[in-house]
Amino acid sequence: MAEYIISTDTSCDFPLEYVKQHQLPLVTLFYSIDGVTGENGCPSSDVLKNFYDKMRAGSMTKTQQASIEDTEKVFREILKEGKDILHIAFSSGLSGTANAARLAAENMMEEFPERKIIVIDSLCASLGQGLLVDYALKLQQQGKNMEETAKWLEDHIQNICHLFTVEDLKYLQRGGRISKTTALVGTMIGIKPVLHVDPEGKLVSISKVRGRKQSIQALVNKMEENIGKYRDEKQPIFISHGDCIEDANYLAELVKERFGYDEFLINDVGPTIGAHSGPGTLALFFMGETR
Repeated sequence: MAEYIISTDTSCDFPLEYVKQHQLPLVTLFYSIDGVTGENGCPSSDVLKNFYDKMRAGSMTKTQQASIEDTEKVFREILKEGKDILHIAFSSGLSGTANAARLAAENMMEEFPERKIIVIDSLCASLGQGLLVDYALKLQQQGKNMEETAKWLEDHIQNICHLFTVEDLKYLQRGGRISKTTALVGTMIGIKPVLHVDPEGKLVSISKVRGRKQSIQALVNKMEENIGKYRDEKQPIFISHGDCIEDANYLAELVKERFGYDEFLINDVGPTIGAHSGPGTLALFFMGETR
């Protein structure tokens, strides 16, 4: 049975330490701010602090999906070692990155016909994508082969729950998620949206509350609604944030108090996603019965 490598892309928002520990190959997405291009990568806290400070000051951002060519480079290095690939890609509902990975896989299969590549469209984003990768790595460590791991992922993608809130509505408005009028009125009266990533992998608003603290509490209340049969199972809880670590820690405490979980991974929202959600983004990821 061929050895296989699990890979993903930088939209997973893993900390650098995690990537190094698991020797996780990453396909890079890019962003620009004030016309200067950078790699999403696993940026340091200082780099991200500067990125979000610039956004707060009004700097404009753009993002770029992973290219077929860059994906091929990552795949080729693995295939040259005689290993197969299970690649978990950023949601097709938010980016063309998953499609680029599929096209790259087709090209690489012509170059390495004796090897196998499976591309999974995660329908996930940020540490939701990371959570799916984490489960895949654990299955691999348990001795599951590539097909078994891929099947588990496909069977459980819809159980990876994403719940978000944002501090400032203008970034969602810029990205076309809400109207300019909604953003203006919402900002004036302190409305904070609660959003999730739906079954098609798209970011959708599901409710609105007034005030930041209430929006964070609403994430935990919504978790209560979605978690279902997974409530009593020990599971890791992932939280990502856009330069608001205090809020992330507060959210973790609320989850711990409500559900008793004590395994958390907390990290920054990288520039690829942060460019669209803005500073103050706070996201909660867990295994639930329904998205």
